[in-house]
Amino acid sequence: MSVICVGILVADVIAKPVEKLPERGKLDLVDKIELHTGGCAVNTGIALSKIGIKTGIIGKVGNDGFGGFLIDTLKKNKIDVSGIVKDKNINTSATAVMVHPDGERSFIHYLGANSEFGEKDIDLNIVKKYKIIHVAGTFLMPKFDGEPTARIFKKAKKMGLITSLDTCWDSKNRWMKLLEPVLQYVDIFLPSIEEAKRLTEKETPEEIAKILMDYGVKTVGLKMGEKGCYIRTKDVQLSIPAFKINPVDATGAGDSFVAGFLTGIIKGWDLEKTGRFANAVGAMCALAIGASQGVKSLKETFKFIQNHTSNN
Repeated sequence: MSVICVGILVADVIAKPVEKLPERGKLDLVDKIELHTGGCAVNTGIALSKIGIKTGIIGKVGNDGFGGFLIDTLKKNKIDVSGIVKDKNINTSATAVMVHPDGERSFIHYLGANSEFGEKDIDLNIVKKYKIIHVAGTFLMPKFDGEPTARIFKKAKKMGLITSLDTCWDSKNRWMKLLEPVLQYVDIFLPSIEEAKRLTEKETPEEIAKILMDYGVKTVGLKMGEKGCYIRTKDVQLSIPAFKINPVDATGAGDSFVAGFLTGIIKGWDLEKTGRFANAVGAMCALAIGASQGVKSLKETFKFIQNHTSNN
């Protein structure tokens, strides 16, 4: 039982602490510069693999050092990378992350190979080996978002896969106009509450879920940060509180929540257990620096659930 994650792959270069950008032609020193994996497909894929779920990733990188770093790291995490395309005409997507002394972050982002990723890059012979296809990073893949995603989901459903979708913030403000053709083919939709508000132009989880289900989504799972999550199907409605923690770094917490949720689907758990487990994986992610450093095995996650109380 397994998940193939389709979407964005990013190399994150993190510098800290950064008080200000240096003047033109000048140099400032920082305490640390690190290279990390990033991008929704990578974050969710690594988290799934750490939990113990067989995972593959489909996406696009450049034939460069960042691309090699991403592929090597995924291999070390026991992830199938046979679906990752190397494009010699464009560089790997990357983000320069500047961490301010108070922990707040600023970003300089290069879309790179993610901007060229399209349905032609997806090998359906790889997809059909999996139980769930999860598209991670909608609104940041101009050649794959909208109709192309809908076509891939339609084919995947015909092959018997469960379809899952996670969005990013749409800075171009297309929202439902772009996503509408996809939703009829979505079994599980896991946006953040803020993204879902913009998509549906509604405020409450109940109103949001109703609209998404009217479009054809079977299971809506809203990521609500400190408020936990809200899950809705035609038969079930649940609000599951978050765990009480002192977060260190929220990077990747949403992607980790998704990994926890898809684990529950793979394992055949009921939605309450699935949502609680997803909340735990997201919380554990936020307890360490980096997008998936804090994620642990299935057994260790259950231990965390036993030892931590929820915000009621």
